[in-house]
Amino acid sequence: MGHILATEYLWFSRILSEKSPLPVWPELTLADCDRHAEALAKIWPEYLSGLSEGALVQRIPYVNSKGEHWVNTVDDILMHVVMHSAYHRGQIASNMRDTGHIPAYTDFIHGMRQKLVE
Repeated sequence: MGHILATEYLWFSRILSEKSPLPVWPELTLADCDRHAEALAKIWPEYLSGLSEGALVQRIPYVNSKGEHWVNTVDDILMHVVMHSAYHRGQIASNMRDTGHIPAYTDFIHGMRQKLVE
């Protein structure tokens, strides 16, 4: 979970040409994760609410964790953030099932229908 949160910060920071507040693979407690999840739940909507259609095609240069230079558009970065998170959440759910636990219910559309998601 720490990695998911850290990469959300990383990509947000890249878009703004800032330094990320966390390393890519941080060691966080559950309380740390909760605190960062709450912070991210505020900064992303604030950013997205002010985003123009033209800003989606803005090209963002950055250096990845391997030191390679890349350029991607904001819309590609946003899609990556969503897909990256979903991928790792699926891994977490699978690992939980493998060890006899029941993962959190994550059916988004059902949650919307039942008003479980705002």
